[in-house]
Amino acid sequence: MDDQIRYLLDELRLTRDARGLSQEDLARHIPWAASTIGMIESGRRKPPPGFWVAADDALETGGALSRLATRLGSPQWFLDWSTAEQNAVSLRWYEALVVPGLLQTEAYARAVLTDAGLTTLEEMERRLAARLARQAVLTRDDPVDLTAVLDEGLLHRPVGGPAVMREQLDALVVAAALPHVRLHVVRGTVGAYAGLNGSFVIATAADRAETGYLDNQLAGQVVDGPDDLAALQRAWEAVRSEALPQQQSTELIREVAEKWI
Repeated sequence: MDDQIRYLLDELRLTRDARGLSQEDLARHIPWAASTIGMIESGRRKPPPGFWVAADDALETGGALSRLATRLGSPQWFLDWSTAEQNAVSLRWYEALVVPGLLQTEAYARAVLTDAGLTTLEEMERRLAARLARQAVLTRDDPVDLTAVLDEGLLHRPVGGPAVMREQLDALVVAAALPHVRLHVVRGTVGAYAGLNGSFVIATAADRAETGYLDNQLAGQVVDGPDDLAALQRAWEAVRSEALPQQQSTELIREVAEKWI
């Protein structure tokens, strides 16, 4: 779990304990069950909308928990998605413009965050550290099962320069050899297809609950409504059907890597 999120959840638990309240006591003052509070505090469930405001009111913190989330640079959407990502047993990820964050090398991630020029150096370093920490879901004892579909165009985009791209594409080839990682590429010769509508991720938890994530210039959008998830499922099937098989995709990535010298 991201250290910032763990810190925020620990503050919730410590504040509740300091007030002499059990999870059952807190549940009497907010519209969520004690079992839900327990899962939120342990990081096994994302806080539902309005949770932090309700917890602040019930614990009489004066809004401290909500402000802490803001100061840590972890808005509600990031907390929601990070929790879903950490608890996922499988991720289905489509990317049209850049390598998926969980597969980025440090140099590539730094170039993506720096060259965009939209944040301060301090903010960039914080985001970089958070992005690299998230990659632990692929190396932990029970790694997440990742299937990623990439548009070929991102293999040719000179993010960070030739040396950075060569290292990044070589890293993709290594990742594709892992038993829990499958990479597929949609060739640049494919015309209009569903992926052109934007990148997205679908996280599936152990209980089969699903959460979707879409990114934009201002913030991420986390969705878990049945209609939204059904639309993402259709989009996933559409982009997956346009992609090359795993072996051909890996060969293509290796061929493009050879051109980055």
